[in-house]
Order: sequence, then structure tokens, then C-alpha cells
Amino acid sequence: MTGPMSNIGSGARGPLRRAAWVTLGVTSLVLGIIGIVVPLLPTTPFILLSAFAFERSSDRLHNWLMAHPRFGPSIESWRRYGAISRRAKKLALIAMLAVLLLSVVLAAPIYVILIQALVLTAVGVFILTRPLPPDDFDQV
Repeated sequence: MTGPMSNIGSGARGPLRRAAWVTLGVTSLVLGIIGIVVPLLPTTPFILLSAFAFERSSDRLHNWLMAHPRFGPSIESWRRYGAISRRAKKLALIAMLAVLLLSVVLAAPIYVILIQALVLTAVGVFILTRPLPPDDFDQV
């Protein structure tokens, strides 16, 4: 398709729906970028949500995100293989441990620490059981 509507993804059926998907994509991208420096805010789920939303609303934004040197390869690995890189796994586990230790140091109530420990353990198991992308095996 060419013309003024050529950058609309296949999931957008009208201007309001397209605007909603773009808004979701931009918002989740901003939250993902903030999550790079804020340990309590996860980056990867927000970046994946951005790709999902942009795919349904804007070919231009989706292509930009997929070509991004930092985010594109991770998104592609997740889409193709359901894979998380070794580096991303390490960083995620370190961040989760830091959050739990921070709660202990700040003397959070024991029930909060226990709930965090349970949730973070479940998330950690999920992360660790995801496969590595094929190109990650070359770095062993």
C-alpha cells in the first residue's frame, strides 16, 4: 500500500484505534527506557509491548524499533525463539536480587518481603527457563 495511510499497521482499523495503539506503544517505550535506570521498573516487557503496539499502528515506528541497535535484537530473539540472551538474564536476576535486598535493608514488613521473594522467584524461574538465542551460544 502506498499513500498517506501506508504507515498504518494491519491491526489498526480506524484513526481512533490507531491512535490508541500508537499511544500505548509510545507510553510503554518511555516506561521501558525509564526502566533502564530505575531498578523497580522492568524494561523488557515494556519494549516488547511497544513492538506489539507499533506493529498494529505504525510501520514507521515498528521498523524504527526493530532496527534499533539496543532493542531490535532482543525483540527479534523473543519473537523467533522465545529466547532471552545470557546478558539480559544476568541483568534481570541481579536487578531482582537488588530489589529484594533493598526491601530487607529498608526493613519492609516481613509479609512484603515474602511476597516479593515469591513473585521474584517465579519470575526468575521463568527467565532462567527461556532458551538462549542461537547467536548467544557462540559467546560461551
